Amino acid sequence: MSINRRNFINLSSLGIAGFSLQGFVNKQNLPTLKPIVIATWDAGLNANKGAWEVLSKGGSALDAVEKGVMVTEDEISCCVGLGANPDRDGHVTLDASIMDHEFNCGSVAFLERIKHPISVARRVMEKTPHVMLVGEGAQQFAVSEGFTLESGNLSESADKSYKQWLKKSTYKPVINVERKTSTSQLEDKFKAPARLSNGEWNHDTIGMVALDANGNLSGSCTTSGAGFKLRGRVGDSPIIGAGLYVDNEVGAVVATGQGEDVIRVAGASAVVELMRQGKSPQDACRLVVEKVRRIKKEKAADIQVCFIALNKNGEHGSYALHKGFNYAVQTNDGSKLIESPFSV
Repeated sequence: MSINRRNFINLSSLGIAGFSLQGFVNKQNLPTLKPIVIATWDAGLNANKGAWEVLSKGGSALDAVEKGVMVTEDEISCCVGLGANPDRDGHVTLDASIMDHEFNCGSVAFLERIKHPISVARRVMEKTPHVMLVGEGAQQFAVSEGFTLESGNLSESADKSYKQWLKKSTYKPVINVERKTSTSQLEDKFKAPARLSNGEWNHDTIGMVALDANGNLSGSCTTSGAGFKLRGRVGDSPIIGAGLYVDNEVGAVVATGQGEDVIRVAGASAVVELMRQGKSPQDACRLVVEKVRRIKKEKAADIQVCFIALNKNGEHGSYALHKGFNYAVQTNDGSKLIESPFSV
């Protein structure tokens, strides 16, 4: 079907232009808005299942990104949540952030003995005038909101890993330590991660962004941070604008990798601003990763920095400093894992 200016004017005079134009659009088979959720790493496949239970029923992106990453926080065998590797003093500390389509945001950092830091971050957003609570204050707030104070003991696997680490007490993050398996091994095998041969967990951060059926964006990020870090260290995950940023007019972005270098470039917000200028999600991610590479120079060989981005139209993309990053996508068409393009 075709339509020209004269026909459109004639339809307008009959008062049915809106109806006729809508029919024209539908008959052109233009894409309609679909819910979509994307999440970092192959652990995102399971996390996206939790988010999709919300999105597929017409639920909000905000509810979806909370429920989705809670799946990973529940997987005690991975490094998101209380089963994680501790800091060098033997304590597990957790960071999380969440942001909705109206610039409301909340986060917690250096939180101990609380199973779901992402839900505490949402309570900070919805029930306090603040954006971030940390440490003992964050824990006190969580308990006052009804969260259970869990045991401070390390999980069996984390305790074994910590004792092994104490033999040398060296700290050197491993590139792509979050990744679980190759893409070919993942088909129909959404299993919990295991440890690497050196005792490190092979997963530590889950970041997620979603677009719901109403066209609203939200994002979340939760982590135990770097295993065997200095006590008190906080990375990018709970920092709005670094590890996570959402602008409902443009898109949503989450980061993973070495948090210090994501913070250094205000990574997530920088990617959003590039999408605002018309860059595709992938190109926006690439430009910020390449900035990190320029800043780090030869030291870029020892770190990994990655971003995933979702724009207002439901287009998604990613980019990583090094080979080995992947991200999970869930839509009405199903679930898939995508290998990210990379710089070096």
